[in-house]
Amino acid sequence: MKQDISFDPIEGVSVAVVLAADKALNAEGQPIWQVYLLNENDFPLENVIVNANGYGQQPDGEKVRTSTLRYLFEEVPPRTAIPVEPLDPSLFHLNNQYWVSYYRGPRIFDKKFIFVPDSIVPDNFSLIPLLDRVGVLHS
Repeated sequence: MKQDISFDPIEGVSVAVVLAADKALNAEGQPIWQVYLLNENDFPLENVIVNANGYGQQPDGEKVRTSTLRYLFEEVPPRTAIPVEPLDPSLFHLNNQYWVSYYRGPRIFDKKFIFVPDSIVPDNFSLIPLLDRVGVLHS
């Protein structure tokens, strides 16, 4: 039963959004952003699944929900950052959710990382040492 499952806190795992390294542009000429999964631990993350989706409202009030995309990484080595997906700036007005699940040995861990609307802005930038770049970090 659910009460028999131990839900330990997640430490050392984060999601970051940074400008794409290749400076790619979308159809409107805006820069493309890249989402990364960061493992700042001294141990690997195994069988990692990242569910990505967006939801919220358009500026005209219409509710919108993006497709759910799932990414599987067999292993995320210690102290590494893995690119997950590109993120178009036209989605910044939505909640962008990344639900990360992984194993450490026989134990499963999971956490939702939600970038709320309009949170991916220069005021929220910080240096992300694992990437040696600035962006928005969600821990």
